[in-house]
Amino acid sequence: MKYSDLTRHYFEATPAMGVLCADPSAASGLFRGSAGQRERGTWVQFDVRVEDGRILEARFLAFGCPHTIAVASWVAEHGCGGLSAMLPEPVQALRERFDVPQDKLGKLLIVEDAWLAAARAAIDSKA
Repeated sequence: MKYSDLTRHYFEATPAMGVLCADPSAASGLFRGSAGQRERGTWVQFDVRVEDGRILEARFLAFGCPHTIAVASWVAEHGCGGLSAMLPEPVQALRERFDVPQDKLGKLLIVEDAWLAAARAAIDSKA
């Protein structure tokens, strides 16, 4: 499969790969969300550090195709700022930005679900 330059860049560089803490529940302001299943071919996890109602830092781990890893990396890098249960861009815009084939849209939905799980954990902690 031929990948776009942007997909190759984020797949190879993965600037936001990793975890913020081995056990986020033990640290103040750290939250984790994940989605998917490795056994089914795609799994994504996001860790976010929140302070004063803003995501200051995000990291990810992913198991999946290059598109999944590239988009998760981009989301972790661009998801900082506010604290919202939304991706920095809608899934369809990410599909177009990374030139993801339509039949792989489900993989991007797993990225979205993982990001939303992390963001919702942070939002719910304030309730």
